[in-house]
Amino acid sequence: MKTIIVDDENLALRKMEKLLQSQDGFDASVELIGVFQSPHKALTAAGEEVPDLAFLDIEMPEMSGFELAERLLELHPSMQIVFVTAYQDFAVKAFEINALDYLLKPVHSSRLAVTMNRVSQFSSSRQYQSASLCCLQSLHLLDQHQRPQSFPWKTLKAPELFAYLIYYRDKSVSKQTLMDLLWPDHDIKRATTQLHTAIYQIRKMIKTYELDIKIKYQDEGYRLEWGNVTLDAEVWETSLREAPSVTPATLEQHLSIMEKYTGDFLEEHRYMWAEPEQERIRLLWLKHAKEIAECHFELSQNSEAIGMYQNMIEKLPYIEDGYAGLMRIYALLHHPGEVRRLYQQLEEALEEEYGITPSKELTEWYWKWERE
Repeated sequence: MKTIIVDDENLALRKMEKLLQSQDGFDASVELIGVFQSPHKALTAAGEEVPDLAFLDIEMPEMSGFELAERLLELHPSMQIVFVTAYQDFAVKAFEINALDYLLKPVHSSRLAVTMNRVSQFSSSRQYQSASLCCLQSLHLLDQHQRPQSFPWKTLKAPELFAYLIYYRDKSVSKQTLMDLLWPDHDIKRATTQLHTAIYQIRKMIKTYELDIKIKYQDEGYRLEWGNVTLDAEVWETSLREAPSVTPATLEQHLSIMEKYTGDFLEEHRYMWAEPEQERIRLLWLKHAKEIAECHFELSQNSEAIGMYQNMIEKLPYIEDGYAGLMRIYALLHHPGEVRRLYQQLEEALEEEYGITPSKELTEWYWKWERE
């Protein structure tokens, strides 16, 4: 285990160094790659060589051990933290920061061995769960048994930040962009604090659910490094893109793809920044739904076609494709009242929303139908 020690007291620093070098009763071997009295020097060193484990004194004048832990975890989310303190009152806060353990000064070799064995057990047992993140309808998780899990967020901004970083996964987003988006009315100091708090919550959530995702902080920005985790919107779009054309022979396959579309992108959360992506994916769904409805119609499966066109109207009431398909079916089935009702409904929707009338093509079809 590549290990660093940070303590502003030289005597305590050297004692911990000596105890770790002895490796008395350890299950894990230790390679000390740095001992530091300055937290800032420790951060610089951690940027050059990745530690697996850090022993941090809590009370230091330049920067507290808690703050140093947060900044180290920004660099290396999988690093294990052990706090060292003369005060037991700090224990609760230590575990809030997701520390693996804490040690009370003066540190004894037998107690340190317990910590190192705990480190060893955690490292050998840790494995990422096979999971799927979901952004269709709402942000949630499907575990390896395909059971939905809601994230127990403590603030409203943490899930929005997580969703934003998921949308821009594998791309770096500057701190300033995130603060302007989520805390536009806060001063820089308060916005920075809020951002760090939200990032900490996300890290804790990733760790709790053992997701193969890392938050990387680099060049004044954050990005999600995407591991072995699927995203439902991406899976749906890929399956749609790779599927053959909709025909009677492939209809069942396309109905299965349609079932995977459980809702619009982050629909429940109403994030304004998500609206362009929401519209893009919704239009892909519309095109697919129209092709399925037409296939049902060709097979004289009128009930199924009607249901699909009604879904199109419900989801996209200002686009006339659903109205047009449904009007043609009702005309064929000799339900003139339904045809007229749908045309009037479309006229009212377009006038109210955009101040326009139905397309020339549909209008000509409608009046020709009326004459006949």
